[in-house]
Amino acid sequence: MIELTRQALAAYLEEVHGPGTELLAAGDIGSLDEAGMKRFGYGKPLLVRFRAGGTVQEAVVSVMKGDKYGHQFYWDRAAILMFQHETSGRLPRHVKSLGLGYVDEASRLVPLGRPQEFFIVSEKLTGYDYFKDLERIRNSGEAGAGDLEQARAFARWLAEVHAQKKADPDLYFRRVRNLIGSSECIMGLVDEAYPQPYPQFPAGRFARLEKRVIDWRWKLKGYAHRLSAVHGDFHPWNVLVAGPGEPEAFRVLDRSRGEWGEPADDLATMAINYVLFGLDGKAALQPALRGLYQAFFEEYLARTGDDEVLEVIAPFFAFRGLVIASPEWYPGHAPEVRRGLLNLVENVLEDETFAWQDVESYMR
Repeated sequence: MIELTRQALAAYLEEVHGPGTELLAAGDIGSLDEAGMKRFGYGKPLLVRFRAGGTVQEAVVSVMKGDKYGHQFYWDRAAILMFQHETSGRLPRHVKSLGLGYVDEASRLVPLGRPQEFFIVSEKLTGYDYFKDLERIRNSGEAGAGDLEQARAFARWLAEVHAQKKADPDLYFRRVRNLIGSSECIMGLVDEAYPQPYPQFPAGRFARLEKRVIDWRWKLKGYAHRLSAVHGDFHPWNVLVAGPGEPEAFRVLDRSRGEWGEPADDLATMAINYVLFGLDGKAALQPALRGLYQAFFEEYLARTGDDEVLEVIAPFFAFRGLVIASPEWYPGHAPEVRRGLLNLVENVLEDETFAWQDVESYMR
């Protein structure tokens, strides 16, 4: 909870407007009752009166209250406030933004100048991208014991991550909505990752796919109890490994789309890449890559006992299938491979329970 004080406000104003800036009053809009400072942390705007450069000025300071409508996290709310700060001055008659900042863990008000873009600084990791192992296995047709153990290590790690649960149905529903309608997910891929018209998958076929996904949205309404900690984009380009002899030494990158979601998303994301690398010029898996796929699934199900994941994984498989079937991102697919992947995207949605041991059947 934000505990706003006069000292914090005065320090902010002096940092923004320069030395000598004086805080005169702060409180409820209309009354300047200082009790309003206590309500600030609950989303109540605060009127501030101050003197800067010999002139008495007034401004309104506000934060955005979290809610279930896509504003659960501070980064959701930050995006909206950044948008308002950047654009409000360009709309005639709109209230002008005088400043943008954040409240830190000590309830200090920290101003931002004129942001153009944000950046992040991360630690430097050792290792190499896991997809290079998959390329090696695809080219040689052989997977050693260390390769199989690496797939199992991924499954064990996911089981540990997914063991952390959260009771928040609204957040689960949000993740399902994002799966269907986000610009990075199913409908966004249909619009942006496939040329239109696209004879291999005409518009009517895309429309039927989207309507079928809506059926799955309503099915998943009954699975909100599954909300778990997730990675969100667990694929071979986001994993650094030390090599087949050190399966537990891997590290992961680029957590995406939120901290909480459906475990099936992480499971489908890695599993479908074993399918992708295993498609040796036709819609069937070469044995070495199928072995990794099998080891990954078997280990995950054994560690979690989560057979229910097979009841909900289909739309996540469809999403990731649209990714790897995209002619924009994977232009080199043989026609029969792309055809098989697009068949998988459709057919996987027709089974109430995913037949993971016979994934090839969905590509026919």
